[in-house]
Amino acid sequence: MNSRVFFALVVTAILIAPSGSSAQQQLGLELEQRAPIRPGEQPSIPLDVEDPSYNLWRTLRDFSQDDREPGLINVQKYDLGMAWAGIPTFFRKPIALTPADLKAGKVEVAVMGGYLDMGSGMRGAALGPNAFRNSDVYGGWGPLADAPNMHTMVDPMKDLVIADFGDAPIDIMSTERSLGAIREFVRSAVEVEYEPGKNVMPVIIGGDHSLMYPDVAALTDVYGRGNVGVIHFDAHYDAGKYGFGHLINHGMPVYRLMEEDLVPGPNFIQVGLRGYYPGRETFEWMREEGMRYHSMAEVERDGWDAVMERVIAEANDGHEYLFISFDIDTIDPAFVPGTGTPEPGGLLPREAFPIVRRLCAESNVVGFELVELNPLVDQTYVSAMVANRVVRECLTGVAMRKRGLTDPHYISPLAAEHAAFVAETPASDGDTDERNIVPAARIADPIFGPPSDGSNLFGPMAVAFLFGVVLTAAVGFSYRAGRSRERSDRSAAVARDVRP
Repeated sequence: MNSRVFFALVVTAILIAPSGSSAQQQLGLELEQRAPIRPGEQPSIPLDVEDPSYNLWRTLRDFSQDDREPGLINVQKYDLGMAWAGIPTFFRKPIALTPADLKAGKVEVAVMGGYLDMGSGMRGAALGPNAFRNSDVYGGWGPLADAPNMHTMVDPMKDLVIADFGDAPIDIMSTERSLGAIREFVRSAVEVEYEPGKNVMPVIIGGDHSLMYPDVAALTDVYGRGNVGVIHFDAHYDAGKYGFGHLINHGMPVYRLMEEDLVPGPNFIQVGLRGYYPGRETFEWMREEGMRYHSMAEVERDGWDAVMERVIAEANDGHEYLFISFDIDTIDPAFVPGTGTPEPGGLLPREAFPIVRRLCAESNVVGFELVELNPLVDQTYVSAMVANRVVRECLTGVAMRKRGLTDPHYISPLAAEHAAFVAETPASDGDTDERNIVPAARIADPIFGPPSDGSNLFGPMAVAFLFGVVLTAAVGFSYRAGRSRERSDRSAAVARDVRP
């Protein structure tokens, strides 16, 4: 995420650089010459390692004292509840405290919080995870709730085993100290196989975009360096090299991952770039590194549908595994004001939702993060609700892939075709197989015969016409018979009256 602090650095560099120098010089050699380390200055921050609270923030309690078998912990009292009720876990799902719980519970998706916000220049994203836990504003939850994704008729809450894995350990005074602990925390979940050859998928809710570095690094620890591609949704490119001497902030994770050879340039695909940063030289550097990007300028020129197809094609090109990093500022601030560095002109929710769902259904997604949700700058529930829906679309896509619904832009005919009724062909397991849903207009009618596309309407029209003729004749005959009886009755009455 592009930091305001980092932006100020860029402006300062431009002001102090000689006229005519390039941006690469302004952000590189010029800064190194004009702001060198001072004599005697150490490139480190001294810490009191004798402080008894030095590592308290990352010290787990002794879970062996719980006297329980490994497995998921359901902390809810009821099987069904309203959105605003219940103990606030992610999606009101059970809790897993340890990797052993994930293993015993055969968890497929572990949702976890990363309340990091010191790398953003604006505090508040640390409250994002718990805002997300309380982000449903209507509807219900629990095994008795029926809430499928309307576009696909797939319910990820029923199709997937999902657990709240808690929050990653964070040193609230240091981004740098936190990153290693976060990496270990995420890796501890990813290493778990719920089935042979199938690892737990982490979904991290942030927290600022510094999280991308440890989140992706954890995946490369398991799947291998260079094997993970990153779809990076963001208004900003987040590949900054300098940040007042720090090696990481929320505007630098892409550069760090590339610098450490964890993710090569061609494995980065960026979507949603816009605004006034980066500039010409940076875009040229991105091209040199082989990075692929899709700015809002491209969307304006070619339309969203065309850009979406390009992104999905690239997502399946060149890497075996895929991680999605979704900065909530990708979406226009008219819909998501709750973020630290909003930039107008972003995606609509209606554009963001389908691409996330499709990527998770049509690609081998092994991890997802949603970052930069800052509830302090949104006094409504809107930002957290939209963030909730982004993650739900991801989970829907994962559930679709599990079902085998991987056709490009699959949409359930039941939801998309109001013309009719649908005939549902039961699958072998007794459940409705969405791939077998057929509009009723395509099913032979027992009276009218095979379905028609409208070009051969004589048969049905002739039958309808004949039916109308018969009905009209019957009604007319009944009417005339009634009138005849009425005249006969009157004639008989008159005869009686005139009789002597």
